[in-house]
Amino acid sequence: MKKPNTTQTTAPAQLNPDRGFSYSRPFFEGLVDSALAHAKKLGATDAGAEASEGCGLSVSVRKGELENVERNRDKSLGVTVYVGQRRGNASTSDFSQAAIEQTVQAAYDIARFTAEDPFAALPDAQDIAQPPEQRTDLELFFPWALTSEQAAAIAMSCEAHALKTDKRITNSEGAAVSAQQSHFFSAHTHGFRGGYASSRHSLSVSPIAGKGSGMQRDAWYSSQRNADELASPEAVGRYAAERALSRLNSRKIATTECPVLFESPLAAGLLGTFVQAISGGALYRKSSFLLDSLGKQVLPKHIDILEDPFVKRGKGSSPFDDEGVRVKARQVVEAGRVQGYFLGSYSARKLGMKTTGNAGGSHNLSLSSRLTRPGDDLDAMLEKLGTGLFVTELMGSGVNYVTGDYSRGASGFWVEKGRIAYPVHEITIAGNMKSMLKGITAVGADTYNYGAKTIGSVLVNRMKLAGS
Repeated sequence: MKKPNTTQTTAPAQLNPDRGFSYSRPFFEGLVDSALAHAKKLGATDAGAEASEGCGLSVSVRKGELENVERNRDKSLGVTVYVGQRRGNASTSDFSQAAIEQTVQAAYDIARFTAEDPFAALPDAQDIAQPPEQRTDLELFFPWALTSEQAAAIAMSCEAHALKTDKRITNSEGAAVSAQQSHFFSAHTHGFRGGYASSRHSLSVSPIAGKGSGMQRDAWYSSQRNADELASPEAVGRYAAERALSRLNSRKIATTECPVLFESPLAAGLLGTFVQAISGGALYRKSSFLLDSLGKQVLPKHIDILEDPFVKRGKGSSPFDDEGVRVKARQVVEAGRVQGYFLGSYSARKLGMKTTGNAGGSHNLSLSSRLTRPGDDLDAMLEKLGTGLFVTELMGSGVNYVTGDYSRGASGFWVEKGRIAYPVHEITIAGNMKSMLKGITAVGADTYNYGAKTIGSVLVNRMKLAGS
């Protein structure tokens, strides 16, 4: 199977119709400035505000018939007020002046009666991303002027190509198209001002192969900021069908221990677990299996992890974090050693450290191995696996972030002597994330971008398999 290439406010000024927004950037700036001015008038020590708007279209079809058409449009003004080291938050979807003042008053009242928190404050002024540092060349916004009829046609085409791939494709859970876009403006009293528009579009399908108790389902999708870069409906449909077909005649296997190869989209989940374990909230609450891991070897020496907020069109790209703090490209892991955590201002203060510009989460991450060669495609990775399990689907969320214990329902393929022998299902894979991370022996060149994470297939030297 080959993956497809994949202050008093004024009336809102209408943006260009093809952008699809109801409110302009200048209007949002007026809302935010009005909220901040009122907070200061009430006696707030500091304040921040953000105005945002999102809109989109989602269409789903099944068996060639339209199922759902949803148009979403939402707007919000969020206000944070500080009275000394007390913090209050409130929000509204009403942009009238009276509603703005009521929202600021609500946030102020909450702050007055909230317990004092010595770590509650806006980001330090020296950490704020100033306009010259706010990259404007990241290409994050590509509006998709799509009608519901056009979206339905694309979804139906995708499903039709899945159904006609093979006569053993007997049913479908449907196909869907989504076109989403948003924009915001944020400012606070430590000098930050900024905002931008972004988009995210997707196409997906979920075909069913076989009949009766032997039926198998799989799915595939394509997601991009620019709809022109989505994989074709034909490619997505065909690949989803091939995945479903490959699972026919699945077997159970006996309980054993063996190497496990995680398909690249699933390997992104391992990376996500690692990120959460070295993120501020888990660390200061002492609810992470990677406490005090800074500077320590937690991955093999051949593994590096890079974070880059400035990838053009990247799903995790941003000119600043959610607090308006400057961001930068950095080596999170070098030769297996943790070089930095993922911290916002609050968690950094709790830990006695400096913010890393990760309020709101990580940016574009890529995990790579210094042992990977250009020819290390999936076939090569199966050869490295030898005899063991190739996992293509995981079920449940069985990760204990305090202990690192890992247990997930799984399905995939049993591999013998580097070749797929047969599909398997109804198994459980288990281990501990500490040993799993240290047990990564190879990373494939079959890189895949899953959300804001880019990674190839990952081979873990040994895990427990619970079968029949």
